[in-house]
Amino acid sequence: MRRHPVILGFAILFFIGVVFFTLIYLLGLFKGDGRSLHLRAKVGVVPIEGVLIDGSDIIAQIDEFANDNGIKAVVLRINSPGGGVAASQEIFQSVRELGKTKKVVASMGAVAASGGYLIATAADRIVANPGTITGSISAVIQFADIQELLRKVGVRSSVVKSGKFKDMGSPAREMTLEEKQIFQSIVDDIYDQFTRTVSENRKVPLETILNLADGRIFTGRQALAVKLVDELGGFQDAVSLAGRLAGMDGKPVIVYSAKKKSNLWRYLLESTASALSDKIQDSSAGSTGAQYLLQ
Repeated sequence: MRRHPVILGFAILFFIGVVFFTLIYLLGLFKGDGRSLHLRAKVGVVPIEGVLIDGSDIIAQIDEFANDNGIKAVVLRINSPGGGVAASQEIFQSVRELGKTKKVVASMGAVAASGGYLIATAADRIVANPGTITGSISAVIQFADIQELLRKVGVRSSVVKSGKFKDMGSPAREMTLEEKQIFQSIVDDIYDQFTRTVSENRKVPLETILNLADGRIFTGRQALAVKLVDELGGFQDAVSLAGRLAGMDGKPVIVYSAKKKSNLWRYLLESTASALSDKIQDSSAGSTGAQYLLQ
């Protein structure tokens, strides 16, 4: 029996289509980013982990989800004690922009304190585990004084400067009263920015926040009692909440940013560089600048 060429052609095209979409589906599974051919609504997840020094990678992930119409809501999974003021504020602003088009939920892991907490306040809702360490609403600048060490090893320090405050914070000499006052004014202003941001975003009177913002930490359960978080729960609870806020039906598909991925060689290089950077910073006698950081 002779086969009709048109029917045969459609059969071949159908077979090619099935193979093509199967390959895409398998590739999505292999990549592990959740972007295979799911028809259900998707929730993007942005991990915010470790000490925050440079927020560019996190902001790139946030921007990717902001421009993806298939992502209906975003969960910030925060496991961070905070870090640099600039990095924390830049990530915060990026989350605020994201919130104009997507529902955002902050999910607190083991630690979401100081700069990590600041970022969480940009979300629509904050979910913490009962034992999460959070709070530490404060600012700090640290300097080392190694004068005694230099004397013991017979090292003297000389400096030539264009202004009397140019070497403020030098580890080779004691800080003057004027210098301390200047640094205190900087810390006070950064602290004021922090507390006002928390008050505005949490809709809690500034006076109430100031009573809590002395650097102390809270468990998630304690934070709920003073309205620093909205509810208690884990990561899956935060994902479900994000789905409900976005009006999704059923269990959302979890998606991670493709920008978060890197090949093995790049990962090894970045890990080595990060480890070296940490060692250098640990051994450095100077300051890394103002920080929103849990001490």
